[in-house]
Amino acid sequence: MKKVNHTVSDFILVGFTKDPIIQLVLFVVFLLMYCTTVLGNITLITLICTDSRLYTAMYFFIGNLSFLDIWYSTVYTPKIMLTCISDDKSISFAGCLAQFFFSAGLAYSECYLLAAMAYDRYVAISKPLLYAQSMSPRLSSYLVAASYTGGFINSIIITSETFTLNFCGDNVIDDFFCDLPPLVKLACGVKDSYQTVLYFILASNVITPTLLILASYLFIIAAILRIQSNQGRLKAFSTCGSHLTAVTLYYGSILFIYSRPSSSYSLERDKMVSLFYTVAMPMLNPMIYSFRNKDVKDALKKMRDRIRVS
Repeated sequence: MKKVNHTVSDFILVGFTKDPIIQLVLFVVFLLMYCTTVLGNITLITLICTDSRLYTAMYFFIGNLSFLDIWYSTVYTPKIMLTCISDDKSISFAGCLAQFFFSAGLAYSECYLLAAMAYDRYVAISKPLLYAQSMSPRLSSYLVAASYTGGFINSIIITSETFTLNFCGDNVIDDFFCDLPPLVKLACGVKDSYQTVLYFILASNVITPTLLILASYLFIIAAILRIQSNQGRLKAFSTCGSHLTAVTLYYGSILFIYSRPSSSYSLERDKMVSLFYTVAMPMLNPMIYSFRNKDVKDALKKMRDRIRVS
């Protein structure tokens, strides 16, 4: 990374409220959400690793999505809980940098992974008889590795550019984590070159995966329309329901935050939207991919039976 140029040693995270009662309530809520996130995603990963019926490319991607969600939630939630119950709202410059780097890397990786999952659904619907051969374990591993690599390379770029800005004024971040918009607001003399980097990051990590997902679903729709029976069409489209739900929620919230001009940035409103994709989405993903999935429900029932017998 570039040489760091700053005049602050730490930042102050304002969080959500100064009311101690509400802070305690929020601590309990975030603790329950975090426990649910970790337990739900670990359970889903365990099912995928232990049940042979789930040894397919689709579940391999879902398992990696759960892995990302565990760490994504861990980057944010423990610090949020600590801020709720502690009088010390500060986060060191290095801590803020680390949180920013890992959150960006995991978020960008998830964007690419969701695009790979859209391609997987296209192959499953358009070439069902050749699905196992087309989405081989090697190709699936390459797509996952490319998602992680692309995500963290871009994270290195945006982190190095952001944390070499000159933070010469206030060090108070009116948010619950070190996010890009409030950090840029604290910087002095942001150059046009930095704006160019932001456009590059937005294009490569959000717009490009979004276009790939849209293209995949256009091909999926075309393939579904070629199916003769209505029942066959519904069955084919139902295989995309979970992924489409996750993509809509995740990309919708991210695009709302980062694709708007800075003049329309609202701290309170965007803080709640950020809370959704940083804390709520990692908790919801296991539910989205399991409640409507017969194979996962059967695998969970099988695991329960084994636990009862033992």
